[in-house]
Amino acid sequence: MIELPVIPSERKKRPDWLRVKLPAGPEFRKVRQLVDNYKLHTICESGNCPNMGECWGAGTATFMILGNVCTRSCSFCAVATGRPNEYDVDEPRRVAEAIKLMQVKHAVITSVNRDELKDRGAEIWYQTVRQVKENTPETTIETLIPDVKNNWDALIHMIEAGQEVVSHNMETVERLYRAVRPQAKYERSLEQVKRTKEFGQRTKSGIMLGLGETQAEVYKAMDHLAENGLDILTLGQYLQPTKMHHEVIEWITPAMFDNYREEGLRRGLKYVESGPLVRSSYHAERHVNVPI
Repeated sequence: MIELPVIPSERKKRPDWLRVKLPAGPEFRKVRQLVDNYKLHTICESGNCPNMGECWGAGTATFMILGNVCTRSCSFCAVATGRPNEYDVDEPRRVAEAIKLMQVKHAVITSVNRDELKDRGAEIWYQTVRQVKENTPETTIETLIPDVKNNWDALIHMIEAGQEVVSHNMETVERLYRAVRPQAKYERSLEQVKRTKEFGQRTKSGIMLGLGETQAEVYKAMDHLAENGLDILTLGQYLQPTKMHHEVIEWITPAMFDNYREEGLRRGLKYVESGPLVRSSYHAERHVNVPI
């Protein structure tokens, strides 16, 4: 293991390696218009993703289904928290049509948590994937599924529709769950990864760094994920969306991200996407062909 230094966070000042271009260009405007016309939600916007300009400029986006209000109150997330409205049963059709119009080769679909629904939104998940596949059979799909809160029947229904990659983000290390994901459980998320793998799916997860975790805790999380059948891991720098959210404790250097990539592969993970600006859907098209 290589122990490299981290850089303490300075509020309002980011390192040079975290600077990104503002969204612009004709392809970006095209995607924006389609998202608006079809009344869709994207995690790109709701989550204040720093890669929105790059991804939308390339004609891709991560669609967020089941509304844009979450029943969870995670301290890192910019998505609104509250009591969601009734879900829209026509949403799968609109998502499928937008993906066809955008000529997306690889689509990423995620959702807010819908803990108040008995099936956690599983039927909408299933219908969305199926309708995308029916409209554009050549489109590959990654589904980034939230915590199903031990509803394993709901999980199976979400992942049996024909997607190529199933992701569930751990988000942080075990010690920080109470502060970062107060309504989630570390062991439960590991169990979700395990059950997804047992179903025969290509499994993926993501962890944010800079929340106060130690290097040893990141290595431990990698070991736990590998033991539970994870194939693909993404590691990126946490960025505080507002002053009301968890502060950035430290800026992780590019060299440290390189070290984490090497460590993840050494510990049995098949693919590790690791870098300051990496998010769970960043370069997602690369993950479809990871052997399982």
